[in-house]
Amino acid sequence: MPRQSSRPERSPAPVKSAGKGGRSGRTGKKPAPAAAAAAQAASTHRGRARGRPGTASPELRPLLLEAALACYAARGIAATPLRDIAARAGVTPALLHYYFGDKNQLLQAVIDECVVPAVIGLRDAVERAGDSAAELVTAFVDGVAAAVARHPWLPALWVREVVSEGGVLRARLADRVTPALGTILAGRLGRAQARGGLNPDLDPRLLVASLIGLTMYPLAGAPVWRQVFGDAGLGAEDLRRHTLALLDRGLEPRDA
Repeated sequence: MPRQSSRPERSPAPVKSAGKGGRSGRTGKKPAPAAAAAAQAASTHRGRARGRPGTASPELRPLLLEAALACYAARGIAATPLRDIAARAGVTPALLHYYFGDKNQLLQAVIDECVVPAVIGLRDAVERAGDSAAELVTAFVDGVAAAVARHPWLPALWVREVVSEGGVLRARLADRVTPALGTILAGRLGRAQARGGLNPDLDPRLLVASLIGLTMYPLAGAPVWRQVFGDAGLGAEDLRRHTLALLDRGLEPRDA
């Protein structure tokens, strides 16, 4: 007859429940939006390597692009490694590699999906404007204000990477939207001038450069002049009204 053990059976250890913050209840902080989207995408295929979700999350890609744009505008494209973008988005560098490949492919995605559409929106606003010089200038200034409201990174990125010598985006945009916008606006202003609707002392090409200088530069330097004047209330709408008022009389012909 088999000998029975006198030792009592052990009860299974109680399972600890997770706290509010998730794993083991260590923290109550909510994860970053990009990190949360990454976790949701990765949960569908647990067997895959870390940082490689089984299916691309449509919510995560734009968040990663926005993180890249914020880093580019603050530090410059050349000075921004992938690990800094990943840290800002709250994900691993491996996840960035999964979605975009290397640094150059990520930059190309930023250009194609963010920068070019922003400039095309401004170009479309100019093309829809009326034929008078005032209507064209107003369309441009309003278009810049609308673009910056949707894309706060645009002024700093434009000045740093397009206007400045050695900017990474200058060459990449040279054969795409940048010349088209300037040529369209200068051409329409020139035709308005030929009809007598624009001050003949103005060069339409330089007027386009002046419009960019009166909009993009002040918006890019907003943190500086807000600190100088001690007024955080000055915003993009104040600049829009100021620019239009400043240009109002200078556009008119001499006998107006």
